[in-house]
Amino acid sequence: MSTAAVGAPGSPRRYLHSLWLLSARDLKVRYATSALGYLWSVLDPLVMSAIYWFVFTQVFGRGVGEEPYIVFLITALLPWVWFNISVSDFTRAFKKDARLVRSTAIPRTIWINRIILSKGVEFLCSLPVLVLFVVVAGATVNWGLLLFPVAVLLQTVLLVGIGLIVAPLCVMWGDLERTTRLVLRALFYASPIIYGVNDLPGAFADLASLNPLTGIFTLYRVGFFPDQWDTLAVVVGAVASILILLIGILVFRRLERTVLKEL
Repeated sequence: MSTAAVGAPGSPRRYLHSLWLLSARDLKVRYATSALGYLWSVLDPLVMSAIYWFVFTQVFGRGVGEEPYIVFLITALLPWVWFNISVSDFTRAFKKDARLVRSTAIPRTIWINRIILSKGVEFLCSLPVLVLFVVVAGATVNWGLLLFPVAVLLQTVLLVGIGLIVAPLCVMWGDLERTTRLVLRALFYASPIIYGVNDLPGAFADLASLNPLTGIFTLYRVGFFPDQWDTLAVVVGAVASILILLIGILVFRRLERTVLKEL
C-alpha cells in the first residue's frame, strides 16, 4: 500500500477510511492464502470448545459452568480468541510494517487499531456459530442479550488501551514479545472461560473480579445464563477498561518518538 493510499493526517473521516483500508488488506491477505478461508475464524474456538467439552463432560464429572456447557464455553471462547490474537499481534504491530510506520504521517495509533478492527470483524463473523449452537443445544435467551454489544464495546476499549501500551514497549524491549505470550497463556486460565465466577470460592471470586475480562465475559454470557451475573465483576471490568485506555494513551504519547527512532 502506497503512502498516498494511506493518506495524510487530517480529519477523523480520513483516519477511519485509512483504518478500514488497512484492516481490509489484512483480511484479504489472511483469506487469499487460505483454502479454508472464513472457516479459520471459527475453527480455533470450535476445536478448543470441543476439547474442553469432551474433557469436562465425558472424561471428568463437570462441576463448573452451566448447561448447555458447549454454549457456556463458546460465549467466552469466541471473545477470548479475539482478545488473544489481537494482543499477540500487538507485539509486532510496528515491527511488521516498520517502513510504513516511519514514512507515513498518519497517526501511528492506526497500526494498533487496524489489528483490533480486523480481528473484531473475524469475531463478528464467528457469531453465527454461537447462534447455531444456541439453537441446537436449546439454550434459553433473556433480556441480558442486550448487553452483548456493551461487552463488544468494553472489549474494544480494553484492547485499544492494551495495544497502546504493548506495541511501543515491544519495540523497545524485544523480550516482551515472548513474555506477552506467557502472560496470555496464564490469563486464559485466570479468566472465567471454562468456568464461571460463581464456581470460585469467595476469596478467589473477588480476586477474579479484578480481571477486566471477567466482567466483559459476564456481559457476553448473561444473555444465556442470567445466574452468571456479577455486579462487582462488571463494574470493575468497565472501570478497568477505561483506566487502561487512559494509561495507554499517556504511555503511547510518551514513547511514540522513541519508538520511531528504534524502528
